[in-house]
Amino acid sequence: MTTYESILLETDARGVATVTLNRPDKHNALNGGLIAELMDAAEKLAADDKVRIVVLTGNGKSFCAGGDFNWFSSNINKPRAERVDQSATLAHLLRRLDTLPKPLIGRINGPAYGGGVGMISVCDYTIGAEGARFGLTEVKLGLLPANISPYVVARIGKVHARETMLSGALFDTVRAERIGLLSEVVAADDLDAAIERVVHNHLQAAPGAVADTKALIAYVASHDLETNMIYTADRLADAWETEEGVEGIDSFLKKTTPSWRVK
Repeated sequence: MTTYESILLETDARGVATVTLNRPDKHNALNGGLIAELMDAAEKLAADDKVRIVVLTGNGKSFCAGGDFNWFSSNINKPRAERVDQSATLAHLLRRLDTLPKPLIGRINGPAYGGGVGMISVCDYTIGAEGARFGLTEVKLGLLPANISPYVVARIGKVHARETMLSGALFDTVRAERIGLLSEVVAADDLDAAIERVVHNHLQAAPGAVADTKALIAYVASHDLETNMIYTADRLADAWETEEGVEGIDSFLKKTTPSWRVK
């Protein structure tokens, strides 16, 4: 197993992998090293058929404080092409997490700002601890929420993106849940139990069907109705022929339990 410096990676017997941002002294702020390690872990998790679910969380008081300003500062005097390359590393990471062919569950243990909100936005289900604060604070510092914006806008919508991005004002878990950034909010002491409940629900689903459904959602969200009618008819016809599809239909008719379900 790969040993990382800025993240922790553990996988249990059920195939539930937990990725923990592990720079607690820096509130898990994103820098080049952390981004590179997250990308490496994401690639490995995507390719590992034994991994069925990924939980993303932070070590310490914060989930993720956004970009590390020492990393920002180190890029200021670089040639423009190098600055663009450094900036794009976050975009590539978010794209990889967004297209992960497994459920990505956000265990939001504390505050998240800027890039941390971007990390939440690419999760499929997010549970936040009461008392956490959030903010898209880039404009307060003369910057833009650039690489995270496609995912944040997709997550909370154009109206809420304008409400939060243009002032940079902080907001609480109540508002985060209302605008769709968080799926639900629980007391901090109940966070692990809530994550386990959601994990259990996801372990009832067939892994291949989950991966295909995640791709299906991305496709239909970006195409017109006529195109989607053709695409979706093909996908269901294909699903009827897969091993999972055959087993799932057979188990339903015979009232048996399909092999992928975990008690």
